Amino acid sequence: MELLDNVLLGLETAMTLQNLFYCLVGCLLGTLIGVLPGVGPTTTIALLLPITFGLDPSTSLIMLAGIYYGAQYGGSTTAILVNLPGEASSAVTAIDGYKMAQKGKAGSALAIAAIGSFIAGTIATVVVVVFSPPLSELALRFGPPEYFSLIVLGLILSVTLANGSVLKALAMIILGLLFGLVGADIYTGIPRFTFGEPSLMDGINFVAFATGLYGISEILSNLEQDPSRKSKVSKPKGLLPTWPEMKRSIGPILRGTGLGSVMGVLPGGGATLSSFAAYTLEKKLSKHPEEFGEGAIEGVAGPESANNAGAQTSFIPMLTLGIPGNGVMAIMIGALMIQGIQPGPSVMTTNPALFWGLIASMWIGNVMLLLLNLPLVGIWVKLLSTPYNFMFPAIILFSAIGIFSTNMNGLDLGLVAMFGLLGYVLIKLDCEPAPFLMGFILGPLLEENLRRAMMFSRGNPATFFASPLSAGLLAVAAIALILMILPAVRNQRQKVFTE
Repeated sequence: MELLDNVLLGLETAMTLQNLFYCLVGCLLGTLIGVLPGVGPTTTIALLLPITFGLDPSTSLIMLAGIYYGAQYGGSTTAILVNLPGEASSAVTAIDGYKMAQKGKAGSALAIAAIGSFIAGTIATVVVVVFSPPLSELALRFGPPEYFSLIVLGLILSVTLANGSVLKALAMIILGLLFGLVGADIYTGIPRFTFGEPSLMDGINFVAFATGLYGISEILSNLEQDPSRKSKVSKPKGLLPTWPEMKRSIGPILRGTGLGSVMGVLPGGGATLSSFAAYTLEKKLSKHPEEFGEGAIEGVAGPESANNAGAQTSFIPMLTLGIPGNGVMAIMIGALMIQGIQPGPSVMTTNPALFWGLIASMWIGNVMLLLLNLPLVGIWVKLLSTPYNFMFPAIILFSAIGIFSTNMNGLDLGLVAMFGLLGYVLIKLDCEPAPFLMGFILGPLLEENLRRAMMFSRGNPATFFASPLSAGLLAVAAIALILMILPAVRNQRQKVFTE
């Protein structure tokens, strides 16, 4: 009965005119940036953070969430039409979706992608409703030692967000932790690493940090390519799949939804890994695996359902534990923080309208995307012809205006430029920014709970092993770190022996 009351509260919050409008705006923007290659939801959410500062917390989170799962819809459009995934999670869709388009079945592929995403989004919303409260109740039993151990585990698992060197990912986490130390000491108030700049007493502006690290660096990286490049595509016709195609798609949609719902909860899982796993599963289960790569509709239905389900269930650890499972969720936590809300299990009790309103908006947003996605295909295709040398200056201009208007502080613009250049250098060094962002976000929480636990225990570090929950989390973190490092050590030894 309590669950029903909470769902009704969520619907009441999400169905206000303001929240419906911003949910629609988020879905439209998400679809748009999913269509445009090289932008992505992380970049867009980081760039739009200044706009959300003046909105109600529930409204801003609803819009940002719409951008995230809307991008999963939009990314499939260009993947199918021109073999150009607008989103990383849509890369698998391009394999069979583009082949279908070449055979004159672009409409069927786009329709199955939209229908599969809607079904997956609806089921994933139910999963979030059912599993969020028990997880939140468990999290309420956490004290400072347990929170410290949980954050350590979250930081270790964030290594999975980076492809390539484990050592580089760990270095990025440490670098993020160091930048998170900037500002006044949380207990003594003594300035740390502020260089005498009063505006840094509250720490580095998260909006400037995220915009530079993701937005500006991505723009600098893209400008290395031909800035006037365009994509020439034509609008598909016939947007309804046949009944045999629908029958073939039902199983992959349900399997992709289940797989994505589970993998979305895992740190580093999310939408991208879910779509790859769903494609692999469908190919193994298929009676005709030779059709995959040649235009099998199962190769579109499974991954598209999985990436949308994974995108929505990735909100579970962020909402219930305050631990982001990917870069987008890290920025979502930042959006809550700039609104003065501390992420974690207390959100459900202190801000129930925000918590349940966000969940209810997910289903409303999926209905909006189903109704909007197919009719707007022609417009999204048209936008692909926009030269990059027109698009990127506009992004930088509006970002600068938004960031400066937040605090009216010129230093923030300097920070954007600094982190933009730093992010560009990291891209060149093959160091992904996601662990860096996680370290920056979780660093202050790590320090606060570490120092609080040590004060309560009068400086005795054994307090972190006194609680079975805290000791268990630290043990899992240690095992995860060893399992991540061992393959790298083994490869290095093999390289030494072969030389």
